[in-house]
Amino acid sequence: MSTAETHPAQPVTAQTALKKPRSIERLVTGMGTSDGAGVKLTRVLTQPLQRRLDPFLMLDAFGTDNPQDYIGGFPDHPHRGFETVTYMIAGRMRHRDSAGHEGLLENGGVQWMTAGRGVIHSELPEQQDGRMEGFQLWLNLPARDKMCAPWYRDINSEAIPELRTDSGATVRVIAGASHGVSGAVQRETTQPLYLDVHFTETGGSFAQALPSGHNAFIYVYRGAIDIGGGNVAAGQMAILKNERDSDGVLLRAASSARLLVIAGNPLNEPIAQYGPFVMNTNEQIFQAVADFNGGRFATADD
Repeated sequence: MSTAETHPAQPVTAQTALKKPRSIERLVTGMGTSDGAGVKLTRVLTQPLQRRLDPFLMLDAFGTDNPQDYIGGFPDHPHRGFETVTYMIAGRMRHRDSAGHEGLLENGGVQWMTAGRGVIHSELPEQQDGRMEGFQLWLNLPARDKMCAPWYRDINSEAIPELRTDSGATVRVIAGASHGVSGAVQRETTQPLYLDVHFTETGGSFAQALPSGHNAFIYVYRGAIDIGGGNVAAGQMAILKNERDSDGVLLRAASSARLLVIAGNPLNEPIAQYGPFVMNTNEQIFQAVADFNGGRFATADD
């Protein structure tokens, strides 16, 4: 668990000067579906995009004012071989897992869980009404770490570093770094960048440096933005081109907008997935199923 540590927004007067910003490769509109005990959500990053957006495996967006769309939550279910990152915009969700971890995810907070060799957990609403909104991102683990010990961290909203540019953007740095501000979480191999960027009613611009070899995408969840002359509307994901010598992405908004900027270093390893298990070979998947059925996932006594 993390301790509360307040990070007031740090002013940034000079933005990154990009020489060759990336453009849009294609736009993706999420698919409506349900998961858990009938929770309605939009699956934005689907399984066919896993190779293209390596090391990311999935992105779900959920948001509703109707309790019937979320009240069942996500009862006990297993994971092995990757990390889950849940970012709550509004609402309250209680996490419990077989390794003995428990925490309450609230407005603006993040839950970062490394499933590693296997954990069983639940995510259940702690509200009967009101809005619940947020995102869950799946981040792959390199082959050498897939059987690591499970790990868990709650990150309160106040503990997420923020920066504010003089060009109209406020940025929450969940992972990676932006304009010299280090995020709440760092990963050496996948090097994930996870930003929540807000523009006010007057709009503005925001430039983010990105290594040319990293896969990157933008998900807009309020308003609309411009990337290299291409418009991205709310509910759309823009996959950014992997262009030689590109050095980042330039975002512009004419009015209020909110979006996620996500990028990472591809693992370039085989991906074998069966539901909540993501490994490198089918044999490892068969073993994951056998270990789960045999009660060999993490417990509080491990």
